[in-house]
Amino acid sequence: MNAPLTVPEALSDGLVEAVRDAVRLPAGARIVAAMSGGVDSTVTAALLSRAGYDVVGVTLQLYDHGAAIQKKGACCAGQDIHDARTAAEGIGIPHYVLDYESRFREQVIEDFADSYLRGETPIPCIRCNQTVKFRDLLDVARDLGAEAMATGHYVQREVGPGGPELHRAFDPARDQSYFLFATTAGQLDYLRFPLGGLPKPAVRAAAAALGLGVADKPDSQDICFVPEGRYTTIIDRLRPHGAEPGDIVHLDGRVLGRHEGVTRYTIGQRRGLNVAVGDPLFVVRIDADRREVIVGPREALLTRSLALKEINWIGGGAFEDAITGARPVLARVRSTREPVPGRLGVVDGAPGIVFGAPEEGVAPGQACVLYAPEAPTRVLGGGFIASTVRNH
Repeated sequence: MNAPLTVPEALSDGLVEAVRDAVRLPAGARIVAAMSGGVDSTVTAALLSRAGYDVVGVTLQLYDHGAAIQKKGACCAGQDIHDARTAAEGIGIPHYVLDYESRFREQVIEDFADSYLRGETPIPCIRCNQTVKFRDLLDVARDLGAEAMATGHYVQREVGPGGPELHRAFDPARDQSYFLFATTAGQLDYLRFPLGGLPKPAVRAAAAALGLGVADKPDSQDICFVPEGRYTTIIDRLRPHGAEPGDIVHLDGRVLGRHEGVTRYTIGQRRGLNVAVGDPLFVVRIDADRREVIVGPREALLTRSLALKEINWIGGGAFEDAITGARPVLARVRSTREPVPGRLGVVDGAPGIVFGAPEEGVAPGQACVLYAPEAPTRVLGGGFIASTVRNH
């Protein structure tokens, strides 16, 4: 095994201290580092080792190894596994590759296809974190005798009066808290996010100073198992009946045209409708049972409230009490949107959010992540959007 890499002192001192502050475990503690092969997870493992922890790298093979080699810009692909293994050797830590392909297919890819079939817009990265990474992999970390598992996600874990809290990253442009809302209190107690308090340029600089081969590697952009961003390729193969044609219907009941499958449309979509009535039209609802894509003017996208399912609450106290008390929250309905004011309540007979002002383009299947108005970086939890109530 190679000797651990060193970082120039001018660069390392602040970073190593930041890592120790984030980890809050004594030197020598065993930590499993989830290594995807990208720059963030690689720097995480390297800095943990530099800070004096007993680091074990683990990489998940999530889909076909042979096909994955051909896909660039993804995570957990063939080249990424090679990069993770090479980085672990350079850092001087043991490294394991686990074949999770069947679990990933069942828990993430199949769910992805079924969601589109129901007329929803899924977020497979959340489902992956929720199941394969933060449930199954945590069990592996415990089996390896680790006191914690660390990832390269850009979020912060802070210990509050009631225990560990999940907070947005120091660097707003890199914040990934939206994708981690389903992290439970028990998982948060075990997880560590050493990069959450760092800006991305500092992480890149650390990778270069460490001599890591991934220092200039681009960040992954696409959904890892979707070739070239064409999600319909996956759905057509797994759920071919999703391509059954149906009507494109205006909100006023007029049939404007035909479509080639509800799985090809998402809420808020404007392009590709191939219908025209003079004014711009947007997809405002998808009725998968009737195979109808309902379109209307942009103002029809405005949503007054939404109902939630698969709720995770890490905001302290009982979630039922927060509903009863109409607790004020900041609600974030897309990863690219900033949170907006709202209140917890009952919508369509289920727990939900009532917005302070109508929100545009809210899509079932997406996540609604909740933050605390009194501490806007703190994640209170959230859920997946089950249904919406339009403004009109």
